Amino acid sequence: MSPLEYILDKARWAPSGDNVQNWRFEVVSEDAFIIRAFDTRDTVIYDFDGRPSQIALGALLENISLAASHQQRQAEFLRIDNDNQQDNSRAISYQVRLLPADTCTAHPLAAEIEKRSVQRRALSTRALQPEHQLALEQAVGDHFTVCWVGGWRQRWKMAKLLWSNARIRLTMPEAFPTHKKVIDWGKQYSDDRIPDQAIGMDKLGLLLMRWAMHSWQRVNWMNRYMAGTWLPRLQLDLIPALFCATHFMIVAKKEPQTVEDFVAAGRSLQRFWLTATQLGIQLQPEMTPLIFNWYVKAGRTCSATVGIQEQMQDLQQNLAAFCHPSILKNACFMGRVGYGKPARSRSLRLKLHDLCLPSTARHKNAD
Repeated sequence: MSPLEYILDKARWAPSGDNVQNWRFEVVSEDAFIIRAFDTRDTVIYDFDGRPSQIALGALLENISLAASHQQRQAEFLRIDNDNQQDNSRAISYQVRLLPADTCTAHPLAAEIEKRSVQRRALSTRALQPEHQLALEQAVGDHFTVCWVGGWRQRWKMAKLLWSNARIRLTMPEAFPTHKKVIDWGKQYSDDRIPDQAIGMDKLGLLLMRWAMHSWQRVNWMNRYMAGTWLPRLQLDLIPALFCATHFMIVAKKEPQTVEDFVAAGRSLQRFWLTATQLGIQLQPEMTPLIFNWYVKAGRTCSATVGIQEQMQDLQQNLAAFCHPSILKNACFMGRVGYGKPARSRSLRLKLHDLCLPSTARHKNAD
């Protein structure tokens, strides 16, 4: 495997919303390639202004930088314009050059790239060891901090917030197409979605969910007459929120506004997540309360359903109770962590050749 292939192979393991893998690679030479990234804001209500996709792109860049160090290379990133693209934030391209660096030290976090995964089930409630908490705080870098929400009382408050948040998600018809598309049923692993065995529900819950997810009409009927949101909210939100060491926010020291700000947040997140993996700490994102907060802050709604906007406003007020207003304003990512075993079921990634644009194949043929 050439240095370029090694780096791209590691890069593809970056996390992305619903495992959409919102990037493709275009090889230019043996030491240069272009990342063609895109967002899903037009089809996924959770991709507010493309911010979650931009955070995922940042994680990809961090993987490239870490992997390059193992090949005695230094990755140089240059954002380039996209041709015929009116909104350059929707389609983002980076030119990557792999520069020789004989004195470059192989970064130890690169070994954790393929191990990193999401654990959606209950974790130990044991508090993080002080040295582990410090390592995570240092991992985010100089431009970010970590806000912790731990202890039984705070976790109970967060569990109630996530319980309310889940009701919004599950009763909003605009979210249904995403929920239906993302699950790969009957699978332990999935290359391009989330396998049902990884989402955190028991067999009965999965059976009911699979039946209901056939159509919005079924979901709506379950919600209205069978308390259909209760079981998933209990298993996917309330229990995991209670059974963990702590919840956290990654917070920028200045309010993130640009694409580059959220890409930088993604790089910070990836270092945090890989450090957690290295320490035997499991992690689960909890982004939707933060995403709904962004909608409310922008004065926008993501649903035509009566009452949803009011619920989102209440959710924002409850979220603000956990932290100073400046923290919520600058927050880029939310999640929970705790000690425990890695998930037995997880999302994988598309093969490298499926992520490479046709020009890559032409380049290889030319060789």
